[in-house]
Amino acid sequence: MSKTSSMGRGIMAVLAVGSRNADGMPGGTVADIAADLGKDRSQVSRSLRAAQQEGFLARREHRSYTLDWSLLTDAQLLTEQRLQTDGATALEGLAGETDEGCFLGVLSGDSTVTVGERVPASSNMVGSWLGRPYPAYCSDAGQALLWEASDDEVRTIFSDVAFVRHGPNTPADVEDFLSRLRAARERGYSIVDEEAEPGLYSLAVPVRDFKGDVVAGLQVVGAKTRLEPRLEVCATALVSWGKWLESTLGHAPPQNRL
Repeated sequence: MSKTSSMGRGIMAVLAVGSRNADGMPGGTVADIAADLGKDRSQVSRSLRAAQQEGFLARREHRSYTLDWSLLTDAQLLTEQRLQTDGATALEGLAGETDEGCFLGVLSGDSTVTVGERVPASSNMVGSWLGRPYPAYCSDAGQALLWEASDDEVRTIFSDVAFVRHGPNTPADVEDFLSRLRAARERGYSIVDEEAEPGLYSLAVPVRDFKGDVVAGLQVVGAKTRLEPRLEVCATALVSWGKWLESTLGHAPPQNRL
């Protein structure tokens, strides 16, 4: 008797259908999936029907099974909601530990937009950044939001962008930005040192969802004279809260994935 549980067989069947979709094929029949898995057709048929009933698969014409993308849509909507609610918790906790302005940003074209913020009165920051775009090549969250992008993807995003000088250390061009992004990846967080404006210093980490996609950037922002001397303490808190927020969005580090 097979030692694989019925749940395990069901997962294997769903993954087999997903593999076919990934290869450009429109799903597969019971016979197709059974052949792919090297399993008995009747057993595979039961697994596919159960997955369909649970909403993981849809049955199309010619008795072919394919992934039910409504499940992914629901998961993405849930991610957006969790990013707002749990993002607020992360901002509150991070601001409490660092006593600096903390922000959550997303990518919009070649700009970043703030979608969440927590600014302690002691930080002396004035005004709100909610909903305001800023050029991604020099914004506090820009490097974090492009963390997983390839060099060519970054070049495409900035292909029509003029690298206007906003601070004494604004990147001169896309290659300059890429060199800073590579250094940030090695470090584990980005440092934006007077790139957005004179005297402003920030740290940021990417926030990934259940698919492993970067959906936001978590940032600590403040005056360079305040934040730079406390770099290690603030970076430790930032990385910790970034990982916490990722966990609430369903992200599993590679070593923890099944």
